[in-house]
Amino acid sequence: MDTGRGLSIGEPVTAYPRDQRDALVVGEPEKFLLPPPADLRYQWVCCRLAAIEPEEMRELVLDAWRMCVPKKVWTEYARTHPDLSGR
Repeated sequence: MDTGRGLSIGEPVTAYPRDQRDALVVGEPEKFLLPPPADLRYQWVCCRLAAIEPEEMRELVLDAWRMCVPKKVWTEYARTHPDLSGR
């Protein structure tokens, strides 16, 4: 169901730093859009699933998870997943 904003009910929403969210949406409007006004207070960004590659979605989900988990959990995960160097 279309919400009238180009976002369908059930489209993915992921955590994203509020101070970087506008730049992401302006830089790639075909992929990302702001959440509804009532949800702007959260660190969320909406994405159009059809416009995003699986690896990019994986990175977004992983970064969102990293923002939420205790630092020691992320540190252990990163230690056991060497492909994350540079994050």
